[in-house]
Amino acid sequence: MKELILASASKRRFDLLANTGYDFKVIISNADEGSVEVNNSEPSEYALSLAKLKAQAVINEAPESSVIIAADTIVVLNNQILGKPEDESHAFSMLKALSGNMHHVYTAVSIADKSSGLSKDFCVKAAVFMSPLADDEIWSYIKTSQPMDKAGSYGIQGIGGLFIERIEGDFFAIEGLPVNKVYNALKEFGIFPSLKNSEYI
Repeated sequence: MKELILASASKRRFDLLANTGYDFKVIISNADEGSVEVNNSEPSEYALSLAKLKAQAVINEAPESSVIIAADTIVVLNNQILGKPEDESHAFSMLKALSGNMHHVYTAVSIADKSSGLSKDFCVKAAVFMSPLADDEIWSYIKTSQPMDKAGSYGIQGIGGLFIERIEGDFFAIEGLPVNKVYNALKEFGIFPSLKNSEYI
């Protein structure tokens, strides 16, 4: 029987998989993300490279029957990739740039079956429209510490959701895991959620 492994320390990805009924274990990926060259012209390729790197980083630790799923989310504004902030000032500059503008979020997913060697990779893109923000709003948000571990310095699933006027595309991709595409992809590997036992978190 196949065993699903989430190669991520992300609480939001953990919650998305758990809330949709999947039984899985976590092996945190220690992949060197800095080894992947930033490609602003093809952000989907960059995100896919990171997701695949994360999946492969845990494959040796995983049981032989494992199907590993890894993901990476990036924020792109005016063809520039915005990563996680280095400090509060960096977070402020990113949020100031996003304020009142539309940007894109890319979430790439890599699924690897250890025993067969088969894999499936895909990337989902969504557009996000952020309200204009006053400087004090930005600083108040930064002081919650929520922006500090997130690409683009915000998370739609937390306080950052207050600043989002609308989206075009998959909400769950913006949150960090496009659950519909994941569901359909995992079916190909014989992984199904236990819907009868699912408990909303």
